Amino acid sequence: MSTITSTNLANAIVKLVAAEALPALMGNLIMGNLVNRDYEPVLAHAGDTVNVPIPPTLVANNIAEGGTVTPQNPNLGNAQIVLNTHAEATFQIPDVTKALAFPGLLKAYMQPAVIAISERVERDLLGLYSQFTANTPVGTAGTSVTEATIDSAETALFSAMVPSSASKYLVVDSNTYSQIRQIPRFSEYYSAGEAGLKALVEGNVGKMKDFFIFRSQFVAVTGAASPNVHNLAFTRDAIGLVVRRLPQPLPGTGAVAEHAEMGNFGIRVVMSYQPNTLSQQFTVDVLYGCGVLRNNFAVQVNS
Repeated sequence: MSTITSTNLANAIVKLVAAEALPALMGNLIMGNLVNRDYEPVLAHAGDTVNVPIPPTLVANNIAEGGTVTPQNPNLGNAQIVLNTHAEATFQIPDVTKALAFPGLLKAYMQPAVIAISERVERDLLGLYSQFTANTPVGTAGTSVTEATIDSAETALFSAMVPSSASKYLVVDSNTYSQIRQIPRFSEYYSAGEAGLKALVEGNVGKMKDFFIFRSQFVAVTGAASPNVHNLAFTRDAIGLVVRRLPQPLPGTGAVAEHAEMGNFGIRVVMSYQPNTLSQQFTVDVLYGCGVLRNNFAVQVNS
């Protein structure tokens, strides 16, 4: 029979906190759940560069009867993404035993840390809008988005050879989402059927012009006098989010860490004792980088 010690008790506490943290983090991500996530449980450090392979383009050749095949020498594309963000959120729990005994109390401590990290990831991903230059932006700054604007965005991606089978996403800010809900043809049951009813009663746009539409509070906005909202239409392979494991603390330093991984995303939870405040300190952190994978697989939608 195993003996309960302070060491395995500390490990159990960190595992419990990590198990609570990651599902909550994934639930708060919007962009993070839509882009191409590259994750490997290998140790990395801030500043490391990860090479993300991009499939090559091949052509279909007609082979005549009795002819031979035409060999192709495709070059595997490569996108270099730097792990340049080590995001952390730290909080202290005066009585960790009490927090563990009441799950609601532990959630109250965890939620602000989880939200802070998810917000940082969302801002960084949506901040990539300016790097998508292959397609001409659609829409006009300071002007409401119209049906024609959304149609132009979908047409731009189709013309850029985005596969028809690829899911397309449109992430917009709250005002643009409201404008979309008020497009007459898509806000009434008589003209849009069940989709119009959902937009009118439940407030959910859902899908329009082959885009799954989401709203985010972290869509980039530039210009103070005449703001330009940089909404983004894209497919999964337009953006890469690379996450790598952070190393364990050095043994004997008084800190215990646990990794939590789910759906190509991983975080680290570190617990340490703070004698100045007589409390347990928890740090939830993640090492990641994001970048453009396929420039032509996204288009800015200004409003």
